[in-house]
Amino acid sequence: MAPEEDLSLKLSPQQEQLYGHGDFVAPEGLCWLSVLFCLLLACSYVGSLYIWRSDLPRDHPVVIKRRFTSVLVVSGLSPLFVWAWRELAGVRTAPSLLALMGIRFEGFIPAIIFPLLLTMVLFLGPLTQLAMDCPWSFMDGIRVACDPWFWSLCFSDMRWLRNQVVAPLTEELVFRACMLPMLVPCAGPLTASFTCPLFFGVAHFHHVIELLRFRQSTLSGIFLSAVFQFSYTAVFGAYTAFIFLRTGHLMGPVLCHSFCNYMGFPAINAALEHPQRHIVLASYLLGVVLFVLFLFPFTDPSHYGLPTPVCTLAPQPSSLCLS
Repeated sequence: MAPEEDLSLKLSPQQEQLYGHGDFVAPEGLCWLSVLFCLLLACSYVGSLYIWRSDLPRDHPVVIKRRFTSVLVVSGLSPLFVWAWRELAGVRTAPSLLALMGIRFEGFIPAIIFPLLLTMVLFLGPLTQLAMDCPWSFMDGIRVACDPWFWSLCFSDMRWLRNQVVAPLTEELVFRACMLPMLVPCAGPLTASFTCPLFFGVAHFHHVIELLRFRQSTLSGIFLSAVFQFSYTAVFGAYTAFIFLRTGHLMGPVLCHSFCNYMGFPAINAALEHPQRHIVLASYLLGVVLFVLFLFPFTDPSHYGLPTPVCTLAPQPSSLCLS
């Protein structure tokens, strides 16, 4: 991977003071070391799911609890990979290790509001469709959301806990917060935002093992499912990598990941067959348009404290990190 260069990019005096002049020089062999550590992280994460011998399906509560244990251990140790990479590569950074990984207080409140709101705008169509088909009124929904019993049921449901809490938190920690600080110094922010999701997409191929073991589909169906899942997770990974680089916070990608897990892939066929499909399809289109319009304003680094720590590792100034 060659460091990205934006020779036409002109920095203001204030930006030069914040980001420097892009004179960071990557140590020799840094890229190979970065890719190696990212591969080790990805393999450790996926491998931790299969250290338990079981003939039960992945959604069985016993399997989920065991995998929680191993994944949380690997995720808890993942910052050590970044520390070891930094020591071996001889990379010296002004921000702390935790700040590089998006764990910091500055700009925290905007980081939990704007990225999630932006993602909800993108899902305006599915949200409109959901609201039309939901038998509850708006006030019923508010009452349920404020009911402690409802949340007690959610947190006692292993599948809900996996999809909405553990998977978003651990995957974003490992595949964004730990990998991007290692990839940005040698590839630059833009290239890293497209490289990092490849590890994330490939890591989801392990679902194929489950489908093959329990013969849940034909071989061609499993292959098509794997290709689709890789493509979807790679695109989604690029989006959360973009959010992480622009905001410098881990919590934004985690919340967006949890929300997208809840919503699932948009049901386009159902929208086309909906009794009020013109309104639904118009909301799909409006959501995409508003998302494009708000993408950069909602993720403007000035909302989250300049400079975003991970961007200080960039070998060249990048427009992706500038306000």
